[in-house]
Amino acid sequence: MAGKLEQLKHNLEAALGSRIVSLTQALGEITAVVTAADYVAAARTLHDDPRLGFAQLMDLCGVDYSAYGEGVWSGRRFAATSQLLSLEHNWRVRLRVFAEDDDFPVVDTLTGIWPGANWYEREAFDLFGIIFSGHPDLRRILTDYGFIGHPFRKDFPISGQVEMRYDPQQKRVVYQPVTIEPREITPRVIREDQYGDLGKH
Repeated sequence: MAGKLEQLKHNLEAALGSRIVSLTQALGEITAVVTAADYVAAARTLHDDPRLGFAQLMDLCGVDYSAYGEGVWSGRRFAATSQLLSLEHNWRVRLRVFAEDDDFPVVDTLTGIWPGANWYEREAFDLFGIIFSGHPDLRRILTDYGFIGHPFRKDFPISGQVEMRYDPQQKRVVYQPVTIEPREITPRVIREDQYGDLGKH
């Protein structure tokens, strides 16, 4: 396994060259980070280069690093992370790109390389607010059409901002401000004196 990962790492370095910002290996996996400007070109190389052959996009998701490592993170806030599979070589790689602007995160779409990125990118847009430039139909996919905000962002309130209910007088669904008081619950653990002493009775 280690030899195969080393070969993949070597092939990635040879094919991507200076496009690689970082290439890390941990827990039997390799993560390649590229800049937003090189994102599509790097993805195209990963797909087309016969030394790599990543023909399948397994997953793509957004990530909000704003509270990563309990505040020790000092890099860009939003990233798009793709999990790629090469059936030909039987290996995987993680491709990560950070959006340059934390206030208006934009990266290019990968739908021209892997059409299956379509709904994954819509999900990352819906939940994190990452804009995928060039996407053929970038609109919400999980939240309601009138939803405000992006619920997977670390600064989004846990209880949300609006709630919906059926109003019998109006005979329709209505939206209203959240009526739940925001609170943080810390669980209290209560154990009996003999907890864990099953053999000592």
